[in-house]
Amino acid sequence: MAVYDDVIFQVVKESGDVLEARLDADILYFNGEIRMNLFNWFREIVEKLAIRPEKKDAIAILLTTPGGQAEVVEKFVEVVRHHYNLVHFIVPVAAMSAGTIFCMSGDTIYMDYSSSLGPIDPQVLDREGKYLVPALGHLDKVNQLIEKSQKNTITPVEFQWLLSQDMAMLRFYEQARELSMALLEKWLVQYKFKDWKTHRTHNVGQDVSDDEKHERAAEIARLLSDNDYWHSHGRMIGMSTLKEARLDIDDFGEDKELQTAVRRYSDTLSEYLARSRIDRFLFSCRVSQGV
Repeated sequence: MAVYDDVIFQVVKESGDVLEARLDADILYFNGEIRMNLFNWFREIVEKLAIRPEKKDAIAILLTTPGGQAEVVEKFVEVVRHHYNLVHFIVPVAAMSAGTIFCMSGDTIYMDYSSSLGPIDPQVLDREGKYLVPALGHLDKVNQLIEKSQKNTITPVEFQWLLSQDMAMLRFYEQARELSMALLEKWLVQYKFKDWKTHRTHNVGQDVSDDEKHERAAEIARLLSDNDYWHSHGRMIGMSTLKEARLDIDDFGEDKELQTAVRRYSDTLSEYLARSRIDRFLFSCRVSQGV
């Protein structure tokens, strides 16, 4: 098995070398939920990458995640931006929920036709602090029952469930939603829109104001947090839909060598993790064999 693993990581290293050269960036692979118990490991790998004499000015994060906590994303961004001026996100398959928020902190987001982001429904810990639950789904249900109550169509069972809700937890869910949207708006303006100087589709050639950048960022945040529009916390939003929402995405599928390198790197590690039953993995060929 060790020999087989050596072959796997040799393939990953070769693909990583191609990615590093094509993007002129250090490469970091992240697969798993975005939770605080990964923070120390994440910080350690980024710091090890950053102290190398051959450190690049940019880092490219290959991100695969079902989501996680927005508060943790904020800490991850602080770490990455402390060490790197340019941050690229590569989404080989899917970066959902908090993963989508993480991507919005990048200068560049790379996807291809098969990649997906997700609605930014923040996930919060349940009362026992064990499991992550989608906050907006819970709030939507509460609001739905409040509307039914106002129309006198609520059932006794629904009314009892509504009365049993913890007001402090509901406020916590609201704050999680507000934080997710605020972070997305802030990072889009600060990083993704920093080079957006002139209009390209309407008022072509005219300067873009800071207010227009904030307005566009707010539009994207509202759309991505609209559960009624997406209908599902797990909805996979493809590159073409994101472009229709006027979010700039770089299509790595247009560069076949880059696409091959991304898929060899990501798919090889994903298959290794599935076979090894590993549910979280941080990896860089330059500093460690992953944690």
